[in-house]
Formats: sequence, C-alpha cells, structure tokens
Amino acid sequence: MPQDVRMQSSKVRAAVIFGGRSSEHEVSCRSAASVFRFLDRSRYEVVPIRIARDGRWQVGSDTGPETADAIVSGAGLVDEDVSPLVSISAALDVLKSVDVTFPCLHGPYGEDGTIQALLDLAGVPYVGSGVLASAASMDKEFTKKLVAAEGIAVADGVVLRDGESEVSPADRDRLGLPVFVKPVRSGSSVGVSRVDDWDDLPRAVAHAKEHDSKVLVEAAIVGREIDLAVLQRPDGEVEVGPALEINLKGSEGFFDFDAKYTSGLAQFTIPAEIADEHRDQLADAARRIFGILGCAGLLRVDFFLAEVDGTAVPVLNEVNTMPGFTELSQFPQMWRVAGLSYSQLLDRLLETALTRANRS
Repeated sequence: MPQDVRMQSSKVRAAVIFGGRSSEHEVSCRSAASVFRFLDRSRYEVVPIRIARDGRWQVGSDTGPETADAIVSGAGLVDEDVSPLVSISAALDVLKSVDVTFPCLHGPYGEDGTIQALLDLAGVPYVGSGVLASAASMDKEFTKKLVAAEGIAVADGVVLRDGESEVSPADRDRLGLPVFVKPVRSGSSVGVSRVDDWDDLPRAVAHAKEHDSKVLVEAAIVGREIDLAVLQRPDGEVEVGPALEINLKGSEGFFDFDAKYTSGLAQFTIPAEIADEHRDQLADAARRIFGILGCAGLLRVDFFLAEVDGTAVPVLNEVNTMPGFTELSQFPQMWRVAGLSYSQLLDRLLETALTRANRS
C-alpha cells in the first residue's frame, strides 16, 4: 500500500456494507462473503455492516475469513456483537469511525448514488463512483443518452414511464423482434424478459415494473457478448483488463439471472478470442465510457461486438459501477487473468479510495 495512505501505527479500519433493500440483496451477500474471505487481516480491521431486506442496519464483529458465510447470513451477527442502527445519525457515527468503506451493494439503494450520498455527508472515503456517476450509470436510459452523445453506439429502444405499457406501431416497426424488456434501474438481469411476439409485451412490461416504474424496451443486438473491466489506479490512471466473452449453453438463451448465478449455464473465455483491432476498439470505448460517466475506482462495461454494414462495432449493453464481486464473478476473473489476485484487487480498490480522499 502506498506510504501516504498507510496507517502508521494501526491497521486500516475498513467497513464493508452489504445486503440492502434491493432485489439484489442475495447477490450483494454473495459478493460480500468473498470480500470478507480475501481481505488481508494483517492490513485491515474489518467492520461488517449488514443492511437487512427491511432496511435495518446491523454492525457485526469480524473474527476472520472463516466466519464470512455466517456474517453475511446474519447468523454471525449475534446479539452481543450487534448494534442495530435505528437512525441516520447513528449510522453516521459508526461510519465516521472507519478509514474507508467498501459499499458492496448492488442495485437500488446502494449502486444508484444513495449510499454514496450518505458516505459523502459523513466524510467517509469509499470504493467506487460518486453520487452523480452512480445514479447516471444505474439508469440505463441516461447512461445510453450520455454515451450516445459522445458517438458510442447503443441499442435502439423505447422507454415506458408510469402509466405507459404499450409500444407504438411505428416504434414496433423500428425495433423489430425480438426485443428485450428491462427495468431501467436494476441489475443482475432481474426483471428482464425476451419478447418474440408483441402479444407477450404486456406480460413482460408488467414483470419489469415489479422492479422499477420505468421500463426499457430494447431492440435485440446480434453479436458477441464481450465484457471489459475498468480499474483506476491510486494515481488516477485508468486500466482496462483482458476482454471476457460470454458463451451460453443453448442458442436461444440470454445472460439472465439464472445464467449468471447457476454454475454451468455460462462459460467465460478470458481473454476473448477477438482480433487485436477489435480488442483495442472495445478497450478504448470502455475507457471513454468511464470518463463520460465520471466514474471512479472501477466499472464493468458490457458490450455486444456487432456487425454493422460488414464492420465490427462495439455496441454498449450496460455498465455496472459495482459489478458482481464473488471470486468467480466476471470482474475479478478478468483481473486474475491479468495477474492481479482477488486480494490484490481489493487492496487496489481500497488504496485508490483512500488516495482519492487524501487529494480532495
């Protein structure tokens, strides 16, 4: 760890916030379990902070990597080790006692700028993007508007807001079939459906609206699914890891929640077997998107490498400011292939957060 961010007489006190009120609560817990296992206890004093599905906060005691599963399940947060937080001021008191925070939260109430605003109010350094970048990146509509304005290709789509459930005949002709129906502000493919017949659209929209009042109906893109991992160094330089290609079992499937979190349904190829020219195009687009959205720390950028008039073109699918973070998730796997272990990746993220805070 760089000398300017190391604690001289004690370990760095790092809070890991996980769980949360979103539909990705379980995904967050899985990510946090890996973070707890791989944080180096010779460097860090770890403070587990669990947010229950109903929004209650709990602070636990860390007794080492072997207790990771118990902590994230809540079973390890027994009465004598837990302080239920019943107010924002109480939460701020705990957060103010740490040196840095890892908000290992996915989806609404965690990845969308809300927890980042709380941490900014508390003056606590944290891993990842700030309020505006988190909010813009979580909202697929605004992400694509910002990126498209800078000349990067995105899929065509229609946004349905409160009270809207139909796509006009003109829009149907333009989008064609199939389309994908998605909650605009959700991740892990929660609430996403593929529609091959317009008669099935109302059902798909209703399913998406279980997770968000704003729904995106998006044209299907034919192309290879390629993910890029962006990582910021403590000095501010931005790196892009080896490209990852997603290969699914079954030609009609898509990378939905089950495919992401069920072993054997998807295969990752790292590095993706693509031409150097295409690899460079994708890496350049990922760096640009990181800057366009004003991100910090890390970002996973998901593309389709599509054929447009005989030319391969990167088309943005979506971004994740706090991607899945289990040891088997795409983001850590890409950096492992690049030579950065999971523990080293955590060190990098925490160093960058601390250094950025020292510069501000």
